[in-house]
Amino acid sequence: MSKIITLRSLTYFIKRSISSDRYLKELIVEPLCDNDNGITVFGLNRINGRNSFSRSFLECLEDAVENVNMNNNVRVLIIRSHVPKVFCAGADLKERKTMSEDEVQNFVKKLRKFMNKLENVKVPVISAIDGAAVGGGLEMALATDIRIASENAKLGLVETSLAIIPGAGGTQRLPRLIGQSLAKELIFTSKILTGIEAEKYGIVNYCVKQNDEGNAAYQKSLEIAREILPNGPIGVRMAKKAINNGCETDINSGCLIEELCYAQVIPTKDRIEGLKAFQEKRRPAYTGE
Repeated sequence: MSKIITLRSLTYFIKRSISSDRYLKELIVEPLCDNDNGITVFGLNRINGRNSFSRSFLECLEDAVENVNMNNNVRVLIIRSHVPKVFCAGADLKERKTMSEDEVQNFVKKLRKFMNKLENVKVPVISAIDGAAVGGGLEMALATDIRIASENAKLGLVETSLAIIPGAGGTQRLPRLIGQSLAKELIFTSKILTGIEAEKYGIVNYCVKQNDEGNAAYQKSLEIAREILPNGPIGVRMAKKAINNGCETDINSGCLIEELCYAQVIPTKDRIEGLKAFQEKRRPAYTGE
């Protein structure tokens, strides 16, 4: 059973003097409870801008991500949208039009930095794409670990149609995911894919049939998050770190990174608990210690 956090409980997630009113308007941070305790949901809620990246919206996301990294109770993060038929529409082009060239460059640099932070959040991050994820919206999804899309979702890096290029990691993450040739075709043509096509390309892990509530990808994301929850949280975090840091190196360097990550799980109480639970034929009770 999920529970949208109250204004009081939201205080934990607010830093750098970002007002709770603005946080509640643009981003709903929802720590789930009961059997889903450990799952936190970021609900993108910038209705007027179709969840596009404005300065204020980006600040909300930056602070929320930072606080997830400081909260050891969070084991899985899901990013979804509360705006119908859209996940994230990319850059706020109305705001972008008012920026000077230097301001554009600085904002894109800040957005790129945020995507890097999102990619390296210590816990698994799942994107629930129940609508359009274009431009920076798809770049944000590419920075997450697992992507779920509904059949009627729309995904694409469309920046070349605006005479620019993907600037928040899209030219790097998409080729690493599906290969250079296919990524070049999609970026050069600004092609928009359906959820079904995105699954065939390997951009999303699953494509699910949309339901009447318009949240089928979110429901599938919850299923996956619930499969992650019972596992040792330190082990999951170290596995993510080993994969992220090792996959772009040669195999010997990657195995050394794996060795260093493995060394961090050996002295944990959870490792001993896992062995005891196996011996006693019971479900382990991991504490993240």
